[in-house]
Formats: sequence, structure tokens, C-alpha cells
Amino acid sequence: MKKFKGKVAEALVTALDEIAPSHGFSAETISDMFEYPPDDTMGDIAFPCFKLSRTLKKAPPVISQALASALKCDSIGKIESVGGYLNIYMSEQYLINSVLTDIESLGDKYGSLDIGTGKTVVLDYSSPNVAKPFHIGHLGTTVIGHSLRKLHEFAGYKCIGINHLGDWGTQFGKLIVAYRKWGNRESIEKGGIDELVALYVRFHSEAENNPELEQQARDEFTKLEHHDEENIKLWKWFIEISLAEYQKTYKQLGIEFDSYNGESFYTDKMPAQVEKLREKGLLKLDDGASIVDLEPYKMPPCLILKRDGSTLYPTRDIAAAVYRKETYNFDKCIYVTSAGQSLHFAQWFKVVELMGYDWYNQLVHVPYGTVSIGGAKLATRTGNVVLLKDLFNLAIEKVEEIMDEKNPDLPNKKETAEAVGVGAIIFYYLYNNRIKDINFIMEDALSFEGNTGPYAQYTYARTCSILEKAGSDLVHNKDIKISAPEEAELLKVLSKFPEKVIDAINEYEPSVITRYIIDICSAFNRFYHNCQILGAESDEIREMRLRLVSAVKTTLGNAFELICLKKTEKI
Repeated sequence: MKKFKGKVAEALVTALDEIAPSHGFSAETISDMFEYPPDDTMGDIAFPCFKLSRTLKKAPPVISQALASALKCDSIGKIESVGGYLNIYMSEQYLINSVLTDIESLGDKYGSLDIGTGKTVVLDYSSPNVAKPFHIGHLGTTVIGHSLRKLHEFAGYKCIGINHLGDWGTQFGKLIVAYRKWGNRESIEKGGIDELVALYVRFHSEAENNPELEQQARDEFTKLEHHDEENIKLWKWFIEISLAEYQKTYKQLGIEFDSYNGESFYTDKMPAQVEKLREKGLLKLDDGASIVDLEPYKMPPCLILKRDGSTLYPTRDIAAAVYRKETYNFDKCIYVTSAGQSLHFAQWFKVVELMGYDWYNQLVHVPYGTVSIGGAKLATRTGNVVLLKDLFNLAIEKVEEIMDEKNPDLPNKKETAEAVGVGAIIFYYLYNNRIKDINFIMEDALSFEGNTGPYAQYTYARTCSILEKAGSDLVHNKDIKISAPEEAELLKVLSKFPEKVIDAINEYEPSVITRYIIDICSAFNRFYHNCQILGAESDEIREMRLRLVSAVKTTLGNAFELICLKKTEKI
């Protein structure tokens, strides 16, 4: 559709040159003015002439009539002047010769863009706290972040994925105390991160009756900060155990990172930034703590140093941002975290600006809403968590049960069940606008009907099955035509993919792609139910429909890649 808009915009400029030579509108400006009508009986795109009225000093209906008469473009099948609008319809030949052939020639590059060529994007996402479980609360940052990476790569950007691990802080003092009091190496080696979590939960339970434990934890973390050999050894071991567990989840999701530099990596890089803040006269003392006053910007003060001189999250984030700019020279640095951290990011982004870093406007916070199961909030310290691995396992088991019932002889059943089960959770999460709070309902996520991952993957499998049955019959040398409205409708939906990619990137919104996948599936299934494909009434119609099925497979497959959904050829 983006390509069609471009062609029509150029033709409109030519028409304007004819009716109003000094109009001053470019094809790019005109293209941005197009709207999608509320239903397809009013055109594939509409041009509102109201936006030209003041410049041309004519009433919109008059402009619309004049443009309808002057507009000439091979890609247009029909033009209607309705009130102040031009309703524009694609020609059937354009749908075949441009949309269909583009998909066929570009293949897995269809929908990709070059807007990011020569540019670098750093993405900070997932970032679990070491020695704590990977629970459903981490799902948002992980899948939204990775989807944004895939989208930017698809648009030509060089992407650096950073897993900014929470590998520093008082929690390690707590864990060291808990390990020495109640743990042992054998039980940790056997139980892994689950055993570390159990120790962490026990620490908080015991500390309720014995507040001295909190001071002991602070003391042990201070020793860690001063490179106590034994504490450093334990800390590194806890990280090792945690990463081994996290990697299992990342493997299921098909996610890899370029860097696992966590908070600890920046401890020696913070003093230089604190000194810069002093030199700039930005640091103020407030009850012994060092702050940057942000009252002129209608924000609370940004805490840089505690009363004891130790650093806080903003200090680390500023140091990390400077390091990343110097290391990667990014054009954008994207942070995917919960909406609850929006103020934190607004504060330290402003501090970076006040420090004089001219790249402050390249920092982007992408917030998302909360997720719960049955409305229950999650908290590690009480043990009230829903582990992601448990959620995935449950989904996989339920999908296997469905497959045993519907397709017991399916080859690679376990592998497919994992792809569908894990995919169902990803799709369910990414279907809604990212800022929306989600209450996860497993039955809804796993349904093979409605707006779900299994429905999308089943549709993809259906295209594979049709093409497999067709064998080598798919050729591209006949003079094909559109013979049913469902064919035209489907091609029009497929034509929107490049535009959807741009929208998803501009809005930092993977749900644009997820919802578009459902649009494709709905259009395809209407086509499938209303049009004979393998048993079509002529070879020409059969070829057209098979090529259309292949185009759907290609576009769905490309879209799946952008939201971490696996392509399932058989279900």
C-alpha cells in the first residue's frame, strides 16, 4: 500500500500542476495526507481535499471534482469524487503485477525497509535480577524488546541487544548471608536458581523476626563492593547459575544478546560522571544526599549519591548510556521497561541533557503495562511468582493434549507443541497495545479460534499443506487474472505489510504486527472457504490462487519473525 500511495501521490502532484500550477505540494506531503476509508466500498485509500482548500482557495468538492478529472495513473482502477474526498481504488492489474510479483520476487525480504541503513540502535531489554526467577513479569520487556530489535533489523538498522543484568546491590548481601546460614554448595548445584530463590525468600521471612539480618546483609554487600575475595567468588557463582537458567528460556524464545554487561560493569565508570555533574554545578546537597534539582522541569529531584556516598540507579544508568554512546555510537538507545519506571527515565534523561550531552534526544524509553494471572500481583520476596518456565511447560502440555486428540500421528509433535505453546503466550502478550495491563488467561491464549497465536500458526500450516499438495504445479508463466473478490481483498491486505512495519517502528508497538497477522489470517480464511484452490475451474484460476497462497505464506512467515513466533509447517 505504501508503494501504491507513492504512485498515486506523484500522479496527484501532476494533476495539481495542471489545475493549480503554483500549489507548492510535494508527492511526499500528499502521500502523508492519505486516509483509509471506514470500509472498502469507499475506496482503498481516500484523499481529503479539505487540506488543499486554503492554499487553492476553492471549496473541497470543487477540488475533488477537478482532481478526479485530471488524475491519470495506471495503478488506479477507479476514482470517485464524493463530497470533499477522492476515493481511490487499486486496479486489479496493479494487485497482480505489483503486489503479488513484489512478494514473489522479494521473498523473505518482502516488507523490509532501508530507512535504517548506516544507523545503529542499542536496545536494553529483558534484564532480570540475578538470583531471582525469570517470571511472567519479565515477559513484557523480553518479548517487546526483542520484537523491536527484529523490527529495526528488518528496516536496515544495525542492532545491539543488551541484557542489562541486575547483578549488583544489597540483594547479594542478603543472598550471601542466607547461603552461609542455611545453604550449601550441593543443594545449590542441584536446585539451581530455584534454591537461590528459596534462600532469598527465607531471608525476608527470618528478617521479619530478626532485623539484625538486614544490617548483616548491608555489611556483606559492602565487603563485596570492596572486592572481598570470598564474596566475589560467591557473587560470580550466583550469576553463573542464574544465567544458565535464563539461557533455557531465551532458547525457547529464540533470543540472543550481544552483551550481558549488567549494573556491576559500570561501577568504575560512575565516578567520572559524578565529577562531570559537579563541574557543571548540577549537584546539590539535600539532607546529606547529592541530587540534581529538577523542579524547573516539574519533576522531583534526581538522586545521584546517597548520604553515605554510594550510587543509585540513575548514576549507573547515566554511566551506562555514556559508555554505550562511546562504544557503539548509537543513533537510538531504546530502554524497554515497565511503565512504573517512566519517571525514573524522564529524570535521568533530563540530567543527561543538562550535562551537555548532545545525544540526549536519542534516548528512548518504551514503557509497558503490568501482567498478572487471575489478577494476582507478583513479588519475589514472598515467593508469590508465576515462573515463565512453568507457564511455558503448562502451555506445551495443553497443546500436546490437543494434538493427541486432533492429529495423533503428527511428526515432531513435541517440537511443534513447544512452538505453538510458547508462541501462544508470546502472541497473547503482544496482541494488545503494550501500555495496557494484561490479565493472562491460559484458555484464551491457547485457543485455535479467534485472535490467537495457535490460530495464526494453524493458518500458516494450512498454506504449507495446500502448497505441498499442489507439488510442482506452481508456475508463473500464465496470463493470470483476479476471478473472485476474496482474491483482491487478500492482495490488498498483503500490500499493507511494509506500511505496518513502519508504523510498528515509529510507535515502538509490536501489536501493530500481531494484529496485522490476524488481518491476513482472516482474509486468507475467507478466501480459503469461498474459493476452490486445488480444484479450481481452470488452470489459470488455479495458478492465481496457488500463487496467492504462496504469497500469504511468505508474508505471514516474515511477520512471524518480527514477533518471535515460530513458523509451523504442520500442526
